[in-house]
Formats: sequence, structure tokens, C-alpha cells
Amino acid sequence: MAKNAEISDKLMTLEAAVKKFIKNGSQISLGGFTIVRNPMALTYEIIRQGIKDLHIVCHSHGQALDVLIGAGCVKRLEIAYGGSGRYAPTCIRFKKAIQQGQIEFEDYSNYQMSLRFLAGALNIPFIPTKSGLGSDLLNYEGFSKEVRKERKVASKKFDMIQNPFTEEKDDVVLLPALNPDVTILHVQYVGEDGTIRIKGLTFADIEQAKSADYVIVTCEEIVPRSFIRLDPDQNSLPPFFVDAIVKVPYGAHPTGCYGFYDYDPKHLNMYRVIAEDDEKFKKYLDEWVYDIKTHEDYLNKVGAEMLIKLKANPILGYAVGLDRR
Repeated sequence: MAKNAEISDKLMTLEAAVKKFIKNGSQISLGGFTIVRNPMALTYEIIRQGIKDLHIVCHSHGQALDVLIGAGCVKRLEIAYGGSGRYAPTCIRFKKAIQQGQIEFEDYSNYQMSLRFLAGALNIPFIPTKSGLGSDLLNYEGFSKEVRKERKVASKKFDMIQNPFTEEKDDVVLLPALNPDVTILHVQYVGEDGTIRIKGLTFADIEQAKSADYVIVTCEEIVPRSFIRLDPDQNSLPPFFVDAIVKVPYGAHPTGCYGFYDYDPKHLNMYRVIAEDDEKFKKYLDEWVYDIKTHEDYLNKVGAEMLIKLKANPILGYAVGLDRR
């Protein structure tokens, strides 16, 4: 491989990627799901750089979202669900922030958020759906009129029209599109030409990337073009959608990355206890974020023994025999 010549202008460190693309007040879309492929290494770097007042938009999310909220980086949130599976059915710092009125919050359904990103990807201002009819999602709004005057906040949560193609009463919900400033993803493979391959479930990652102004991708491996051309139907995004690429093995830890490693039950159990206590959580941030100088230091702290336990079976895609209690 010719030293990644085709992506040399996009290859950068975590620090450089955050400095270049993420600012105070940015609207950020987080890829991955509850405890699957969260862009954790990039999340920690955002916290270390002291970025504040982020407007987070997600399909549904977990660990990365919770840490960002707990670290005081988030001002505003639009999401369907925030939870870390069995370890926190509702994310703990997220829940505390909502209950204490620390962040502005608007909720949609999973399908509605997916549609909003799809609308952004299609470059249309809104998208019609039947989703939400008969539910309280259409009865309550989380954002105030003042918030709705802010940049990249829709002027209303939704609108309603009658189906123009029938004379019968037929309600249709219109949802506003999302076009985040930056989408951040963690993926398995990036080709030396910049092609992105996500293995396993993609969730709303592809639509989130296509809808954003900029896309930062962290990855497990950078692979030759010959590899990425095998099974081209497995590729997820073409090179021109991606603005920054950072190679960070285990960059989703303590969440999992299908085919490479499982989620870390020991860390997630520890986090569940610590996140309930404000002082303990501050110490957690010091220990696992602020005092960590490099990603290699982070992996050393996790420990080789645990990383080996988390390593996925290449056929099954997950760690066999891992104690997930």
C-alpha cells in the first residue's frame, strides 16, 4: 500500500480533527447506537478540548452521549432514546440533566429521527410521514419559542397537512430535516482511497453522514484498495463524503465494534455506579479522559488482558465466553 497517498490530506490526529471541525455551539450528530460503535475516542477528545454548548442530534445513543452530557459539553439535544442497554436502560447523566433542567431537550421517535436525517441527506426541507399520529410526540414540544429562533433549530417540532391526493380526511405529519454541522462516526474499515465500510448494523449512520456539512470518521483499520474493492456491496460511504480520517484501534471502547471487539461489561458496570454520583463522576472524567494524553495511554489503562477478552471471534463477530453480567 502506497502510504495512503489518496487520503493523505484527510488523515489526522484526534486533536487535529476536533480542532478543525468542531467548535463551541456546533450541531453534532453522533454515529453508532447504545453500546455499539460509539465514537468514544473522538468524544473524549472533544471533552479534553473543553468544547461547550454543543447541539447534539442522534437517532438513538448511549455511552458517548452520556459522557458528553456529564462533562458539561451539551447545551441542546434532539433524540429518540438515550440508553446503554442492560447497564443503563436510560443513560444516567442524560437522565440527571433532563430532570434538573440542565439541557434543552426535544424528543422524537426512532423512525422520526431516521426520517429527519434522510430528509437532510436528500436535501429537502421536510419529509412526510404517518409516524407519531395518535401519540403524545405530537402533543408536547420540548423547545421554547426562544430556542426555536436559534441557529439550526427548526421553527416548529412538526407540521400537519391533509393529503392533497385524496378528498377524504387524511392527516400527514411533516418533520423538519436535519443538517448537522458535523457527523462523527466510528467504523471498521477505511480504504486507502477513502471508501468507508461499516460491518454489521449501520443504524442511521449513513443518512447522518450524508446530511452533514462535515464528516469525521475514526476507524479500526485502513486497508488497501484491493481489499475495499472486494464485496463492493459491503461498502457504506464513498470518499467524497468524508473530511477527516483518524485511525484509532479500539476507538469505540467501552462500546463494541462488530467483528473487532465486544463491549466492555466491566467498564460499563463501573460507569453505571460512578455516573450516579456527581463527585465520583468528576473523578471518572479525570481518570479516563483528562489525565489520558494519548489513545495508546487509554488502551494501556484498559489493559491487554481485558482487550484480549473483548476480542471478537472473526466468524461470529462477537467475543465468545465473555462474562457480560
